[in-house]
Amino acid sequence: MSEDTLFARIIRREIPADIVHEDEHVLGFRDIDPKAPVHVLFVPKKAIATIDDIQPEDAELVGRLFLAAAAFARREGIAQDGYRVVMNCREHGGQSVYHIHLHLLGGRQMGWPPG
Repeated sequence: MSEDTLFARIIRREIPADIVHEDEHVLGFRDIDPKAPVHVLFVPKKAIATIDDIQPEDAELVGRLFLAAAAFARREGIAQDGYRVVMNCREHGGQSVYHIHLHLLGGRQMGWPPG
């Protein structure tokens, strides 16, 4: 996997982002093309290209993405009403940046199926 994805450059602070969460393992920032009133991406600081590239030793790291998203949803005030988290995998799954990332979408009613 390339260490020079858009998200890697955001992690290295080479590209500005509206960062809403950071810890040792995870960075969270607002999506520049939001699909909901709240749309935040949570990315691991370790470069992993796709869901299929996640290894057993990455299980805790991937779990940290979900914990960061849930904590943010509570802070943002959308946890009570609900929100959606999504991970896309490869082109047909809608993945456009090949560095795994968890989308948190909220602040409005979500439809189903997602499309």
